[in-house]
Amino acid sequence: MNLPNKLTILRIILVPVFVVIMLSSCFGNASRWVALAIFIIASLTDLLDGKIARKYGLVTNFGKFMDPLADKMLVCSALICLVELGRISSWMVIVIVARDFVISGFRLVAAESGKVIAANYWGKFKTASQMVMICLLIADIQYGFFPLLSEIFKWIALILTVISLIIYLADNKDVMKE
Repeated sequence: MNLPNKLTILRIILVPVFVVIMLSSCFGNASRWVALAIFIIASLTDLLDGKIARKYGLVTNFGKFMDPLADKMLVCSALICLVELGRISSWMVIVIVARDFVISGFRLVAAESGKVIAANYWGKFKTASQMVMICLLIADIQYGFFPLLSEIFKWIALILTVISLIIYLADNKDVMKE
């Protein structure tokens, strides 16, 4: 098993660890900071595995399937925990998760036709904004401008989620015709 696939597996393993720490107080008041550190480490494995796989020609079928799945597991788990903790509205999470399901479905249908729907810049902006939003919400800093910044990033992430969905659908409308 190559390094990118090991990083993907590490991310999958970190998800339940993150969830337990996020929803418990096993580290007392430091639990959110430990959860934040785990989320950041897991997010960095997502960035690294793709770069390493492409740079060194280590792209595998396992990686093509499991990397996006591991990413969705991490983001969805974090968002669900944040709903449980009352830091984000469930309707926002439903919009974000539904978009990912729609895009995943499109990619599967396109793959059946031999087409690859690659991530575009809007999708990358969406992902970056979601990661920043999730980090801010995990940290849950309640002083200064942080509450406002968290609220702004909720809306930025939500708007970019919708924009990226519309652009994916428009750019790949031929997939719907099949």
